[in-house]
Amino acid sequence: MRKSPKIMVIGIDGAPYSFLKLHKDSGELPFIRSMIDDGSFIQTDSVIPTISSVAWASYMTGLNPGGHGIYGFVDRTSNPFEMYIPTGNNLKAKTIWQILSSLGKRVIVVNVPVTYPPKSVNGIMVAGFLATNVRKATYPPEVANYLEEIDYRVDVDSELAHRDLGEFLVELDYVLQKRLEAALHFIKNYQWDFFQLHIMETDRINHFLFRKYADKDPIYYERFMGFYRKLDAFLGEIRSSLPEGCEFIVLSDHGFCPILKEVNINRFLMENNYLKFTGSNKPKWQNISRETKAYSLIPGRIYINLKGREAMGSVKPGRDYDRLRDELVEALTNITDPQTGAKISQRVFKREDLYSGKETQKAADIIIQPSNGYEIKASLEGTFMADPGKIKGMHTFHDAALIMSGKILKPGEHSIIDLFPTIMKMMGIRFNDCEGNSLI
Repeated sequence: MRKSPKIMVIGIDGAPYSFLKLHKDSGELPFIRSMIDDGSFIQTDSVIPTISSVAWASYMTGLNPGGHGIYGFVDRTSNPFEMYIPTGNNLKAKTIWQILSSLGKRVIVVNVPVTYPPKSVNGIMVAGFLATNVRKATYPPEVANYLEEIDYRVDVDSELAHRDLGEFLVELDYVLQKRLEAALHFIKNYQWDFFQLHIMETDRINHFLFRKYADKDPIYYERFMGFYRKLDAFLGEIRSSLPEGCEFIVLSDHGFCPILKEVNINRFLMENNYLKFTGSNKPKWQNISRETKAYSLIPGRIYINLKGREAMGSVKPGRDYDRLRDELVEALTNITDPQTGAKISQRVFKREDLYSGKETQKAADIIIQPSNGYEIKASLEGTFMADPGKIKGMHTFHDAALIMSGKILKPGEHSIIDLFPTIMKMMGIRFNDCEGNSLI
């Protein structure tokens, strides 16, 4: 029986297919170009909502959010009404590395979203950005000793970008370099069959500088491209360190575009009497009125204030629920930018149009897929539509990327969910409890 190959997967969070194609064609990303020349390079779709934690949860489980239970960076319990930040403890499906571990494969997982708190694996796990320090990020715990020695950073301090973009970029380069140093150490000094390395820095720089890149800012365009040239060299150094015959995959979870407007759905609901509060002070979540019919959480998730489910539910299940949901879908679909007439959404979904699985009951009743450029917010204050703040870039659904060395991939439209069955097939493992289709 032929031994299954080692596999190295690198996630470059939010790196757009269109961006990589443009700059590999221009020769600015020579290693990525060499990878593509030696394999396949395709555009893939993300998930809805198009959020890193949701997309990577779908990648690592091979399931839509209705199967794994992660719907955003913020979620809520309905009764009592409380908000919380989902972590790996809220992920309700087995991951690639858990399955491989159970089969005796050695795994190393570094910096992937939704891996905090770190779970026991047959190998090493270094959790991603919800871990506040390396001591809380590692399995086994003693791995933290090495990471502290090299001054490894779980994540860049994004607050720097609000104060000083130059200082933010210096730290971004430092964090990327430490990620490379740690990855090379693990590659060379530990046994492994499957290695997953995640680069969150691409998402961070895109959020704050993608507009300056798109506008060819005289200062920050070159600094933006300089970061991506360092990333390209980073990928090349990782590739050159891998053992002969190791499979090499690079992918992103979504694309990016500049923000044109921020759209506050809760303000829309308030102005149209769907969302109400008690008292005369500033609206607060704890003061939601019983007269409320709907409310929203980021990004573009609308919950009906349903009797029997919500703490102060006012909408009766059945006909009243269906009628209100239809009414809101139509109203949200027809929202336009008053300055341009452009629609703020590509499509507005009911949850059963998107999700299936045992965790579907956690999903919002209505989900907005925004048009590119219209960032969906959920603040209780401010205006319904506003110019962007410090964050200038937003995620896009259709522009994720996949590069696989030495492979010819099946033609057609593909999703990030397709990577799970692809990797399982490459490892020689039959696993039927997943969605998607193998790309090879």
